[in-house]
Amino acid sequence: MGAHADSGAAIYDAALTRRQALMGTSGARALLKNFRVFSLAAFACIGGVLYGYNQGMFSGVLAMPSFKQHMGEYDPFDPNASQTKKGWLTAILELGAWFGTLFSGFLAETISRKYGIIVACCIFIIGVVVQASAIDAGPSAILGGRFITGIGVGSLSMIVPIYNSEVAPPEVRGALVALQQFAICFGIMVSFWIDYGTNYIGGTSLGHQSEAAWLVPVCLQIFPCLCLLGGMIFMPFSPRWLIHHNREEEAKQILSTLRGLPIDHELVELEFLEIKAQSLFEKRSIAEQFPHLRDQTVWNNFKLQFVAIKSLFTKKSMFKRCIVAGVTMFFQQWTGINAVLYYAPTIFQQLGQTDNTVSLLATGVVGIVMFVATAPAVLWIDRIGRKPVLIVGAIGMATCHIIIAILFAKNSDSWPEHKAAGWAAVAMVWLFVVHFGYSWGPCAWIIVAEIWPLSSRPYGVSLGASSNWMNNFIIGQVTPDMLQGITYGTYILFGIITYLGAAFVYFFVPETKRLTLEEMDIVFGSEGAARADFERMEEINNEIGLTAMVYRSNPDEVVTVEAEKA
Repeated sequence: MGAHADSGAAIYDAALTRRQALMGTSGARALLKNFRVFSLAAFACIGGVLYGYNQGMFSGVLAMPSFKQHMGEYDPFDPNASQTKKGWLTAILELGAWFGTLFSGFLAETISRKYGIIVACCIFIIGVVVQASAIDAGPSAILGGRFITGIGVGSLSMIVPIYNSEVAPPEVRGALVALQQFAICFGIMVSFWIDYGTNYIGGTSLGHQSEAAWLVPVCLQIFPCLCLLGGMIFMPFSPRWLIHHNREEEAKQILSTLRGLPIDHELVELEFLEIKAQSLFEKRSIAEQFPHLRDQTVWNNFKLQFVAIKSLFTKKSMFKRCIVAGVTMFFQQWTGINAVLYYAPTIFQQLGQTDNTVSLLATGVVGIVMFVATAPAVLWIDRIGRKPVLIVGAIGMATCHIIIAILFAKNSDSWPEHKAAGWAAVAMVWLFVVHFGYSWGPCAWIIVAEIWPLSSRPYGVSLGASSNWMNNFIIGQVTPDMLQGITYGTYILFGIITYLGAAFVYFFVPETKRLTLEEMDIVFGSEGAARADFERMEEINNEIGLTAMVYRSNPDEVVTVEAEKA
């Protein structure tokens, strides 16, 4: 590694050491030590719960007799028509989310993260209201409402984590990421059990079940969004956004309030300078790569995200990273995870659990095992590495698919006589979810975030998210037709693709555990990209006085915040 890169990395290591000395604690423990920080963590969880609830809620609704009757899903003359309709009802939300992610960066940068979240919440609420009017407006209201809701979900899934990561202290950002992932899984789990409970409203059979059985879970999703909207009104602007838009005094005042420290405290000044350095780095990187977009106008902000993503494909040094990001997200979705999350009751009914209540109960277990299985990823991912976890997880998921296909092929016409085989297939679905929870669920996103140099990271992550949502949409659209048309062939297809995903990771995805950005450049054959970034960052650190501040005294001799407050 070059001298400049070493110097740049050393500054950040020293800054981290100094912050920890000043804070007296870091990571998850800091969440409990400072009420403001803990409140921010809880706030982050609201956005995750909302996202997860939307992921899981509709699968149970699709299986409810009253909803099928309302949507006119039973068509004795064209059974395929009902499956196509089911696919559109599910996938239209993902299509809306894809549109939402495309414009979320522009929205967050132009009107601020805070107002961007408020706008996304308003869009989401409009979508829920449209869906709630479906009883009077007809089935088209569900389609339109879910598309509008999807736009809100896509925007929130991008802007809320950005906002919380920029408002929270650096010491707890890792804990916030873990809590956000848990919150998403918690939202999925809650949605499954709400579906199970509301399925009993008015009875569980066609002609007796009340329309409230599906309308209640659809409407309940508005309450987390209202909490998020109400909370954002009283939340501060992102300090990073303020600094990026030349409102530095306001940013420093907000940092002081959030940290509960005087505005001239060293910890406030240190964090302020780090944020300012990141902002200047981004502005100068844009000015160098896209000089015609250097002015921060609304139109330039709109064009920048599309121009920047396009440039990644045209740069030879970035093309391999584009392939890794896009294809990794392709394989994550084509493991079939969202086929299970979106159509779990239907899948369990095909596996012999024909009673709707039993299939919804089995679906509730999916939520629980996925929630529990996510925990090991937080503990193991930095010890074991990304590649082993992804490969083992893919092989485990693919094997579960093949076993389900074999059981389905042998017993599909005689499930009542082979109940044990049916429950064995159900258990394989649960085991499949476990393998996804500890591996491709969190690890795919970690890979996509880690492989980019600093100057390209926001656009690279957006590229990965776009691939994720588009493949998510395709899965939601085609799964019902596949389950009816090729039955157990669906699991064979998902299994083969998932085995290919394991091979792709083994041969083409580098291990990113503990790699520096320069080492990442060497791995991807683009030496110099990270070094240029470090040189620019070192120049900025020296210019604004961050380097001098970090090294001006020994961190071991600094009193802690708690002692100073006392």
